[in-house]
Amino acid sequence: MEKINDIMTVFWRDWIVLKHRLTAFIISRMIAPMLYMVAFGWGLGRSIETIPGVSYLDFLVPGILALNSMNISFNSVTPVHAERVYHKSLEEYIVAPIWPPAYVIGKMLAAVLRGLISSLIIVALAFAFGAHVTTSLWFWLVVVVNCGIFAGIGFLASMYLSTYEKMGQINTYVLLPMSFLCGTFFSTRTMPDFLRLVIEALPLTHTSVTLRAISLGQPFEYVSVAILVVYLAVVTVWGCRAFNSLRK
Repeated sequence: MEKINDIMTVFWRDWIVLKHRLTAFIISRMIAPMLYMVAFGWGLGRSIETIPGVSYLDFLVPGILALNSMNISFNSVTPVHAERVYHKSLEEYIVAPIWPPAYVIGKMLAAVLRGLISSLIIVALAFAFGAHVTTSLWFWLVVVVNCGIFAGIGFLASMYLSTYEKMGQINTYVLLPMSFLCGTFFSTRTMPDFLRLVIEALPLTHTSVTLRAISLGQPFEYVSVAILVVYLAVVTVWGCRAFNSLRK
């Protein structure tokens, strides 16, 4: 129980900050998904049929949801980098009498919350744009796990990178390519085999494919969900060890 209280203390601090900025957060989270749906769903999508009998907008929404939850969760944790490198305020948590992994897990949960709010906004916008989106417990479980994975990656980047410019390079060289290649806007089956093998090993691909299958009422691969859980476990344990190393 004490460990849970420690986690919730860290989480609650981030929730208070988010609550005061919630309106601005919601409005800002609507812009990019709306542009994607207008440009690709209504515009370009009218001449595209990726899956027979399925509109491109219906195909697109799960991909938008996957990449948006990735970006939101990653960027929600990156302020830890400024706390460590520039503000030197991370020491307050390092010396605090709390269970060390509580800081990591609390920060990741706060990022997951932001990712979930953003995902709910996208689903609401999808219905407004006329898309057909079917959700379920499995659907939201995959969203939560995806948010956790990229929150963990964001935390790891914050622990190891030394400058703000290097944090930006993660977005440029890692997140941006995944945003477009990991089954978000088109099927990975259209890629060359050598590239497809790499792309289909990435977590965002498993998220995009699984969310799309559930949304379209098709069977999904439980193996993909298991792979995502493994990714989440790895980044969480790694993040806890990285944070704990600062205490020594």
